[in-house]
Amino acid sequence: MSRRRQADKRKVSPDGRYDSTLVSRLVNVVMVQGKKTAAEKVVYGAFDALAKKHPDNSPLDMLQRAVDNTKPRLEVKPRRVGGATYQVPLEVSPDRQNALALRWLVKFANGRRGIPMRVALANEIMDAYRGQGAAIRRRDEVHKMAQSNKAFAHFRW
Repeated sequence: MSRRRQADKRKVSPDGRYDSTLVSRLVNVVMVQGKKTAAEKVVYGAFDALAKKHPDNSPLDMLQRAVDNTKPRLEVKPRRVGGATYQVPLEVSPDRQNALALRWLVKFANGRRGIPMRVALANEIMDAYRGQGAAIRRRDEVHKMAQSNKAFAHFRW
């Protein structure tokens, strides 16, 4: 961790099609090796697939609800106290909640082998929207770990 000043947070500009910063952040998480247009094709393709499967719901609303369902409220961080390392449960800031939720959605969509990434991302968003899937399981694991280490909560500072 740097001992100098904290880095400034940069504003994320909204994306072109949906005018949403959440979609723009999803594109940035999907992006690999700076290929933003390829990442936009994946995300917009996933949104088109969601709109085709569920024409009554907006893909943007489905993504927002999927991210809200996936956000972790608590997480554990290791703290060294007197030679021992304790997993201390901490509340997660809203910006980190969004970052973790998007990262988990993309990670587990990428783990679905044998189908194109846009289809896998659409399926993962749909699963998270319904409150199931791998990203929701990951959130529950993190919450369970924080709950089981509640005894070390007094070590937070």
